[in-house]
This record gives sequence, C-alpha cells and structure tokens, in this order.
Amino acid sequence: MPRSVQALPKAHLHLHFTGSMRITTLRELADKHGLRLPAALLADWPPRLRATDERGWFRFQRLYDTARACVRDESDMRRIVREAAEDDAIEGSRWLEIQVDPTSYAPFVGGITPAIEIVLDEARSATRETGTQVAVIVAASRTRHPLDARTLARLAGQYAGDQAGTVVGFGLSNDERRGDTADFERAFQIAARAGLASVPHAGELLGPEHVRDALTHLEPDRLGHGVRAAEEPALLRTLVQRGVTLEVCPSSNVALGVYDDLADVPLRQLVESGVGIALGADDPLLFGSRLLAQYESARHDHGLSDEQLAELARGSIRGSRAPESTKAAVLAEIEDWIAS
Repeated sequence: MPRSVQALPKAHLHLHFTGSMRITTLRELADKHGLRLPAALLADWPPRLRATDERGWFRFQRLYDTARACVRDESDMRRIVREAAEDDAIEGSRWLEIQVDPTSYAPFVGGITPAIEIVLDEARSATRETGTQVAVIVAASRTRHPLDARTLARLAGQYAGDQAGTVVGFGLSNDERRGDTADFERAFQIAARAGLASVPHAGELLGPEHVRDALTHLEPDRLGHGVRAAEEPALLRTLVQRGVTLEVCPSSNVALGVYDDLADVPLRQLVESGVGIALGADDPLLFGSRLLAQYESARHDHGLSDEQLAELARGSIRGSRAPESTKAAVLAEIEDWIAS
C-alpha cells in the first residue's frame, strides 16, 4: 500500500487569506452580514474559471472581491486564520505561511495596523491550539500604486520575525499583467532590510520573461507559482543556482487556464531540474481543492514516487521561514514517513 500523503509532514507556503476560506464559512459570513452571493459561490461551486484573458481574470477577481467583502469584522478575520490552521493540521502541514493584504480589511477594524495585529494574534493562538505553526506574509497588490507597497513593507517590517505569529515575508500578488515589476523594487528593498523573505508572484499567467523581471528587481527567495520557468531550461538552471523555491499550485494553474489538465502541469520537469518546490493550494475557496489534493495529484497525475513526494515536502520545509529547530524536527518526521 502506498504511504499516506496526508500523514506526510509538510509546510504550506502559498495560501491567500480570503482564498483560504471554507465555502461553508463564506456562506455563513454572507448570511451574517446580509450579503448576497452569486450562483458560482452557491449551487455552481466551485466556479468555472479561466483567467488567461482580461475577461476571464475580471470574473475571477470579481468573485474574489465578492468573497472578501464578506469579511467585515475582527471575529471574521480570526475565524479565517483559525480554520486555515485547522484545515492544514488535518492535511499534515506543520508550518503555514498565510498571505494577507491588510488594506482590504482595514476599513472594518480601524486601519492596517489593527488588521495585521488581529491576524498575527490569531496566528499565535492557532499555533498553540492546532499543532500547525502559523506565520504571516504581508502582500502588496500589483494593481495599486507602488507607494502603497512601500507603506505595507514598512508595516510588515515592524512585525518581522522568524517564528509563528510574526511576519516572515513580503509578497506581491494580483494580475501579473498589471503594473511594472521594477516599480516595486524599492518596497522589496525596505522589506529585505527588515529581514523579510522576498516572495512575489511571477511566472503563472506570464512566461519566463516575467520570472526574469522578478529575479532582476525583487531578488526573490521564493516565487509564487514560477511554473512557466519550465519553458526555458536556462532560466531553471538560474533558479537552481540562486536557490529560489517555486511555490507550485497545480489546481490554480488548471483553474485559471494556464494548463488544460493537472497532468499538463510541468511538475515532473521541475522536479527533475533540481529546483526547490513547495506545493501550495493558493485559493481553495475558488479552486475547490486544498493542500492535500496537490500532493495527491503529484502522485496520481505525475507518477511521483514516495521518495519524490518526500522531497517535495522537504522542499517546502527548506523554503519556509520556519525556525531552524522546527525545520530539523519536521525533516526528521519526513524521514520517519519514508522509513515507515
């Protein structure tokens, strides 16, 4: 019998705050606040998405914004963090870095500072009570002015740390086709001076050239997605040489139309290149699958062996900002999984 991928210890490095919500939680929050949800988040869930053109991205973003509008108070925010940790714990995740843009929730809780403090406080509580250690990534949006990103980078730096309940990284998300990557360089420099990991999105909707832009201007420790680097072997070698980990989210790639089928995601090619890989769920609320499903796809759609699955889990731990003691403990657990 194959080993249980649910029991495989792992880290989860690519999970968005709103997108982590359970669909049942979203529906309950909508009822709580008297808001209506579209059919795509009710009977037709998960929605059919395709974001490789502007119209498709608009539909994806509209659904995401609809969900985000249902998060309207501190208890809502705490519930999302807690449930993300609970769900990760069930799926074998020992370390979670949840990504949040506090700007979106600031109007309901008194500003961006209270918003990030609520998330961090609940991350500490969830760490104590779920068995999954929860850290935070503050992410700016490519659709907003780069000066906003600098503000968020300074805020993130005030809470920088290397343990659960602190900010461990700074990201850049939203439509890769918007904004100029170079314009966000200053924000990432501010974050780097505070000791935060650089974890921008790049290389999902756009190809290798966008990955190169990120490498040039943002000096990433990890890349959100980065899967399109597989189209250029020389670029993959550069990523290996620079020790960049790719946060590969297969279900996201298929849901957004980057690849037609899970088997088309170039996961095996990436694995064989030697680049660091951390599988992630991205936005389970809209894509309909969580972290465990990404490992199951690696086994069933790509034929990865248990040792290769273990190496994916090791990659997630090595690429994380977990304390060295946590990394050592979880890596030892992975060896126990292989030995079982």
